[in-house]
Amino acid sequence: MTWSLDSVVARHKEAPYTFYVPSEYVLNKIEIGELVKLIFLCGEEDTEYRGERMWVEIIHRSGDELIGTLRNEPVSIKDLVFGQEIHFKIEHICDTMHHDPSAVNWDYYFEKKVVVTNDVLERNEFNFMVRDFPNEGSESDTGWSFFTGYEEENDPDDIDNYQFISIGKVLNIDDSILSFIDREPQCAFERNLETKEFYEVFDYEWEE
Repeated sequence: MTWSLDSVVARHKEAPYTFYVPSEYVLNKIEIGELVKLIFLCGEEDTEYRGERMWVEIIHRSGDELIGTLRNEPVSIKDLVFGQEIHFKIEHICDTMHHDPSAVNWDYYFEKKVVVTNDVLERNEFNFMVRDFPNEGSESDTGWSFFTGYEEENDPDDIDNYQFISIGKVLNIDDSILSFIDREPQCAFERNLETKEFYEVFDYEWEE
């Protein structure tokens, strides 16, 4: 067999704020005859596709164990065809046809943007964060900027040293900032490297 099913639960644990999983409320509602989406991983290394997300129609459910029939035509997985019977578990479902009340949180994680230095992404950490007023006319810009504190050798005016990413990617690194992420601008926070906790900086010098 040249394919396997991806565990969305494991994926979500690795990236809890950028890899969406249906809420328990939604998963408990799915019934026979409904469509759910699964991630089929390719087992061959010579394909340009790592995997395919496809819909499966449920024909049997016993608790967390399900059976369905594939309702998409695979693009690259050779021994998988439309209508094929698929045995899977709740942990494999990455999407459903139901409205998910928790989706509003995911909209925030995906759509709201922050500025980070390349060093933040390379080290997978940040130790200083400031929130200035967002750019006028931008609905996605939060005004937040994140730094590691080790960027001294970089030119602060060089745009190539920065990236504009979803706030969810920053929360994947450290979600302890959720307790003050909604603070109004202007504000600044620095991490105590001994306790690993953030404290507010009241004497930050803001540029005009």
